[in-house]
Amino acid sequence: MDWQTTADAVPASIVTEARAATLAGRAPATGAWRDGDAVGDRRFVNIGDVALESGRVLGSARIAYEQWGTLSPARDNAILVLHALTGDSHVAGPAGPAHPSAGWWPGIVGPGLAIDTDRWFVVAPNVLGGCQGSTGPASLATDRAEWGIRFPFLTIRDQVRAQIAFARELGIERFAAVVGGSMGAMHVLEWAIMAPDAVERIAVLAAPAASTADQIALNSVQIEAIRTDPAFRGGEFYDAPDGDGPTRGLALARRMAMLNYRTASELNQRFARSWQSDLDPLGGDGRFAVESYLDFHGNKFTRRFDANSYIVLTEAMNSHDIARGRGGVAAALAQVTARSLVLGIDSDRYFPLSGQEEIAAGLPASIHGRSPVVVASEYGHDAFLIEDDAIGAAIRELLAA
Repeated sequence: MDWQTTADAVPASIVTEARAATLAGRAPATGAWRDGDAVGDRRFVNIGDVALESGRVLGSARIAYEQWGTLSPARDNAILVLHALTGDSHVAGPAGPAHPSAGWWPGIVGPGLAIDTDRWFVVAPNVLGGCQGSTGPASLATDRAEWGIRFPFLTIRDQVRAQIAFARELGIERFAAVVGGSMGAMHVLEWAIMAPDAVERIAVLAAPAASTADQIALNSVQIEAIRTDPAFRGGEFYDAPDGDGPTRGLALARRMAMLNYRTASELNQRFARSWQSDLDPLGGDGRFAVESYLDFHGNKFTRRFDANSYIVLTEAMNSHDIARGRGGVAAALAQVTARSLVLGIDSDRYFPLSGQEEIAAGLPASIHGRSPVVVASEYGHDAFLIEDDAIGAAIRELLAA
């Protein structure tokens, strides 16, 4: 889980009154992309029915995706880039009517960059259960009403099964690399275990082998924040007028999450005890600058995301456990044949280094031995979106291996 937009994945800073004014007006009931909205750079593939671990079947599923570069005649230069919880298929490119934010990895994917689109054919799908074009809770079910809370529970493995079907529809039998951070890295691990013949290299950035009790607990309070918003209406809020959707609950969940993704030292250094304005926050009408900072980004988030999708994807992250049904973590990792990069951030308090150390110790074909590549950063979990030089260097090494 992370900020996942260029505008947000930057060092924390004071939110000016002029910047806050850019969010004037009522937020929509959902920030999901809907059929009939501007398509932008999205493409769509129908993948048919998806059999889920629960025993249910999600019928007539669709995956939205974007692509860059040219697929070689031998179809051997494809790279799959997988996003984190609040990301989508818009990895690179400007903001516009169809894309509320610019691409979330502009320093990594593009001509001449670590994932060089002059050499590689890059595809990035919006995850199943997401809200930016792939089938999710805001999509219409067969009765022509939004899925809402009827949308089935998904696991990380279910989402990877959908991604495998997506690749098959594109005619890609083997990826030169599958790359992802945070939730995307959970998908990467499952790709390497579920479809080893389809993966030549993997990059696992800032994720564990399994979600821990602590991480599930942090996720659970965010879910509860959404569900206890009266405007959530049990998940049936899509007919609400602007301003009457579950934006308070979703914004609060976002504010909680942001505290996991960054570090105390960054917030203390950049904000200290500064005020947002000349008004005293101590018993007066003023606010501390850090409060306004969290509030601004929480409100901004509600304009590009869906409350039900947030719950579905967060619960999918809670399901993450590569050991489940495979005899343990070591046995699961031993099945991986891809050349691998495992990278962690020294200041990550959401997915600490211990998780990456466990993965790196168990992968048989790592390019860096039995310890992960460690990035030193003040930005915590979000460093994989910010520290382009360090992240790019590690990915270049993997792609050259």
